[in-house]
Amino acid sequence: MLKFIAVIGAAGFFFCGAAAPARAYDPMVPAEASNMRIVGHSDLKGAGKGGEGLALQQYPDGRRVLYLAHESAPMCFSVIDVTKPKHPQVIAQIPVEAEFVRCNSLGLAGTTLVVAHQTEKPGQPGAGLDIYDIKDPANPKKLSHFDTSGPHSRGAHFVWFADGHYAYLSTGARDFTPRDPKDDQFLMIVDVSQPAAPHEVGRWWLPGTRDGDAAPPPPRVSRDAGIRMHSLTVPADRPNRAYVGWIDGGWAILDITDKAHPKEIVRRSWQSLDNGFAHTVLAIPSRGLAIQSEEAIGNNCADWPKRNWVWDIADEHHPYPLAVLPPAHDQAALCKAGGRFGAHNIDMNRPIATSRTLNRTVVGSYFNGGVRAYSIADPARPIEIGYVVAAAPPGNPSHTIQINDVYVDEHGLIYANDRLTGGLDIIRYTGKVPLD
Repeated sequence: MLKFIAVIGAAGFFFCGAAAPARAYDPMVPAEASNMRIVGHSDLKGAGKGGEGLALQQYPDGRRVLYLAHESAPMCFSVIDVTKPKHPQVIAQIPVEAEFVRCNSLGLAGTTLVVAHQTEKPGQPGAGLDIYDIKDPANPKKLSHFDTSGPHSRGAHFVWFADGHYAYLSTGARDFTPRDPKDDQFLMIVDVSQPAAPHEVGRWWLPGTRDGDAAPPPPRVSRDAGIRMHSLTVPADRPNRAYVGWIDGGWAILDITDKAHPKEIVRRSWQSLDNGFAHTVLAIPSRGLAIQSEEAIGNNCADWPKRNWVWDIADEHHPYPLAVLPPAHDQAALCKAGGRFGAHNIDMNRPIATSRTLNRTVVGSYFNGGVRAYSIADPARPIEIGYVVAAAPPGNPSHTIQINDVYVDEHGLIYANDRLTGGLDIIRYTGKVPLD
């Protein structure tokens, strides 16, 4: 005779025992959650592979449309009508030009959408930036391609574009030869005020990384992921500053008053601790703070620690770390669950009407740790205030969710995509501590 044991868990009753049936996959039912719930889901018509580019547009007729960059082929980006968050609908998908092209990042301003194009190997065609007219979201119209291909270039991995004028790329270029092949992407500023005729106006790279530089090559960390630019943010209330993650080169604050000649103000890194992959830096100038994310790139925490840091930047020439965001309560289990676990992207406070500006909260993606939110009301003592870990989607080789990117809209809804097969989740925060 089989015996069954009823167990009371955080989410209610469930049964364990020899005859307990496997739970069917339901994307609306998370594996675990606290103060967050999934309210809508799209499988992106099976395309999956969500990248690091989410942007939301409100149209005059009331439609709300999300643009989602894909991490790799077959799709470049998807267009999803999220007017009804419980029932998101894919209304267009633009494929990549070739299997070796990835459209990992995008940005939008008004009715102009820019999409980064990176190739698998240096020298392949298609690298750079595509520019679209999105007046009709169901029919994006390509206006131009800004070419950054070259013998040592994989093109653009990331783009920041919010003011309708300048696109800030992490890219290679035909005339840039890195001393180390891993250091192939730098900051290029592109004027796209005339979308059909974009042109470069300025660039900056870390001294010593380009062939021919007078500066010596910078030191490396043992788990070498390259000394190159990853992400950049420009806060609405500090438009003459760029805050840049430079992977194993740490992170930097740049003066971008003169777009033709960006200047370094300060740079910080963890090289002395043999740690790298500084990913994104989000400044909160009104509070003299910055949040600096790292990226976990090894499965099962092979490259731990990868965390999110709170920095004091009140004196921008002398920033110093205040705290790290606290670990998940089940961090040890997540490190063994499969795939990646650790910090990655954070909501970037994009200076557009459909993005919420978070001054006292950080919302981030943590791969198999899902989406997690933290209060930094006391920046020296951040606390976790909510999380949701979606169920492992079918076909995901990690056998876990792998949340790659997050975006918080002006109403507080959180959009999150899976790096592999899990599609798009729309999440509502339900905690008592404000998401502000």
